[in-house]
Amino acid sequence: MTIAYIANEFPSPLEPYVMDEITELRRRGMQVICCSGKRVSPDSLSLNERAFWKETRYFQPLSDDELLRALGRLASNRRNLWELLRPLVWERGASPARRIRALGHTVMGAALAEQLTPLDVEHIHAHHGYFASWMALTAARLLGTGFSFTLHGSDLLQRADLLSAKLRACQFCVTVSEYNRRYILRNYPSTPPEKVVVQRLGVDRVRSWPTSAPAAEENFEADLGHAERVKVPSPHQQRFCLLSVGRLHPVKDYHFLIEGCAALRDQGLDFLCWIVGEGPERLALERQIVTRGLQGEVRLIGHVPRSALRSYYRYADLVVMTSKSEGIPVVLMEAMSQAKVVLAPAITGIPELVEHGRTGFLYQPASLPDFVSAVMWIHGRKASLSEIQRAAAASIAASFNRQRNLRAFAEQFLTRISPSDGNHAHPVLQQVRLSV
Repeated sequence: MTIAYIANEFPSPLEPYVMDEITELRRRGMQVICCSGKRVSPDSLSLNERAFWKETRYFQPLSDDELLRALGRLASNRRNLWELLRPLVWERGASPARRIRALGHTVMGAALAEQLTPLDVEHIHAHHGYFASWMALTAARLLGTGFSFTLHGSDLLQRADLLSAKLRACQFCVTVSEYNRRYILRNYPSTPPEKVVVQRLGVDRVRSWPTSAPAAEENFEADLGHAERVKVPSPHQQRFCLLSVGRLHPVKDYHFLIEGCAALRDQGLDFLCWIVGEGPERLALERQIVTRGLQGEVRLIGHVPRSALRSYYRYADLVVMTSKSEGIPVVLMEAMSQAKVVLAPAITGIPELVEHGRTGFLYQPASLPDFVSAVMWIHGRKASLSEIQRAAAASIAASFNRQRNLRAFAEQFLTRISPSDGNHAHPVLQQVRLSV
């Protein structure tokens, strides 16, 4: 079979699981056509990511010729056009600006259909519920093929644009947590339960890791060994080291973390906090660090290649997360796989990953006193948390193994798109079957 696999922005160093899924499907004999809504620059990509970049089809911006052919495709079937435009007019919850953007994404979806027509694509899958999933839905309707998509966190909980229409049209929906599945079935009750599949992500097993920090700053930098050679102080044993990893985006709420660091300093804790990642919030966070006088405690490290990230995990005493919305964060999986103590808000699917007091710690969402109290408690008992560290690593090995979960994803995927009685399942027919 030939399938098209599309994401908003592909390939992305922040989403290696998309490449993993494509690779696993290809390993099982599927021909996979890689597509991306947005065009990405290859400059910051690894060699493996660049290989995907070279074969990916991009749809933003469209050339004049692509735009004309896409509009012609939409106009050629008035019934299809009305079925695509109706949700843009009637579906609740979307702002006027998002409805206008969705109209543009409908045209991009028609351009996707144009490119896929000669390739005999039999199914289209979109990763994330953002605009690429609407492109996938549009192309699938125009081509008469099946459509499915994966939901993570913000694409379901904060930016669920046209999600009712996507859930009606899809052959199946993959999501990463039981919390998400319950949320979908509760908020979109017309969705057949059999249509929503929980498939967890995972990380590679870590066989061993050092437990002691280096003695000098130059040794630490040499051990990091990445091209940027970030200048950060060595985490001396007397300084408690916090680490947070993620894009500098409002949903990650690093402003909360920095305020927490100010409170920790005021309570007399001698600590260092590394924030690894890049994004649009950098300037605002830099100003907040200066305003709060935390230049000696909080460092914005910037982007770190995945090959160098393990060194930051290695020397952290506590890995923290302060997000407002998440699926099940791979960052926490990575930290726990390396037997690190983690602290995260008790939101969404995180409690499915972090069992409070057994494999890590949870704090009350948006509660600065609870966050600060938890950090101080963990600091005071740092030497006695080895059992929790071992349990964290064991739980990841048992339930969040990357290779095992990739195999499970591919098996679920292929089972649901496989031919039935000589015909590939059409999304409308599939909905009828599932509702019987």
